[in-house]
Amino acid sequence: MKNGIEIRWHGRGGQGAKTAALLLADVAFKTGQNVQGFPEYGPERMGAPITAYNRISSDKIRVHSNIYHPDYVVVVDETLLASVDVTAGLKKTGAIIINTPKSREEVMDELGSYEGRVYTVDARKISVETLGKNFPNSPMLAAAVAVSDIMPREKFIHEMRASYQHKFAKKPEVIEGNMKALECAYDVVEAAIEEDNQISA
Repeated sequence: MKNGIEIRWHGRGGQGAKTAALLLADVAFKTGQNVQGFPEYGPERMGAPITAYNRISSDKIRVHSNIYHPDYVVVVDETLLASVDVTAGLKKTGAIIINTPKSREEVMDELGSYEGRVYTVDARKISVETLGKNFPNSPMLAAAVAVSDIMPREKFIHEMRASYQHKFAKKPEVIEGNMKALECAYDVVEAAIEEDNQISA
């Protein structure tokens, strides 16, 4: 696909990977992009591995298959590293973002021969601190946007606030927690990207 990016999400049922992919599609659409956001349908029981996808492009998207050579991979549950080939088809020019308290050096051994960029985000810690519960999809969504640079941070935060205000109209206390989760995860990834840039400079 020209002039666009493709993202594959790996998670488990109930963790919000599908919701995050659909939210990303919605936010990107509101910024004028052509989008797709869809899960790979299967037995979606709680805890079962699931896959979801995003295509985001300035051009009309004419492809409707699953994504086999993603630019970015987001792993919402690190236990999947032991059972799913999360780097399958992942472009070396892209990156993988993993929800884990470990450093990127610590997870490299679990990624086989993958040689591209790796970013780690402790989405559990962030969500517990900001929301009081383990909802990793908001931090991982922010991390995906930060790494892929789909849109400027300010625009993303603005659109996500509008989205949450609509979604949680009857639970306004949830909105600020989610916004803090987005900002915290964005900060973590931006710092890692800046560190990478300094090393390669």
